[in-house]
Amino acid sequence: MDDRTLRAYEAGAAAFADDWHQQDTPTDLQSVVKCFFKSGTSADIGCGSGRDVAWLSDNGFPVIGYDASEGLLAQARRRYPHCDFRYAALPDLTAIADGRFENVLCETVIMHLPYEEIEPAVRRLVSILRPGGVLYLTWRVTSGSDARDGQGRLYAAFEPDVVRYALADANVLLSEEAVSASSGKAIHRIVAYRKG
Repeated sequence: MDDRTLRAYEAGAAAFADDWHQQDTPTDLQSVVKCFFKSGTSADIGCGSGRDVAWLSDNGFPVIGYDASEGLLAQARRRYPHCDFRYAALPDLTAIADGRFENVLCETVIMHLPYEEIEPAVRRLVSILRPGGVLYLTWRVTSGSDARDGQGRLYAAFEPDVVRYALADANVLLSEEAVSASSGKAIHRIVAYRKG
């Protein structure tokens, strides 16, 4: 992850966690996951404060939440002590074996990566899926050039084709631009399954 972004999450972990939990319920994410995810072990990559991990767990998906921020992981463990949270960072996810999961959720994370890391990160997300496993991937849409918010978080500007190119080992089932029901921000959403 971009260093300034990670530092922002570390410094403001409690405030970010509070903000995310005050947002509207991500009904769009939940609806798509219920439609496409398969029964089996799941991962939430970039799980933040753990909200989606808890929802997955409560809805029959055994899940592990991973994040690059120890501060956010501490928030997640405090809020959801019954859930499993671990450290892992994109693009490498070195702590996770290939073919480990039936489902992978990565909600509004990859736009925090420098441009050159986006393609390898997406390929890595596919590689941790079992053959036939499902990837749910979204990112905040930034037009023009890269931007940073008031906390210094990076919002990389890139076309969806960058992600589609990285999905050579997957079949895309859904690709759409939408407004997040939770944040109210423009996002791009892709659902794909791993070939093989």
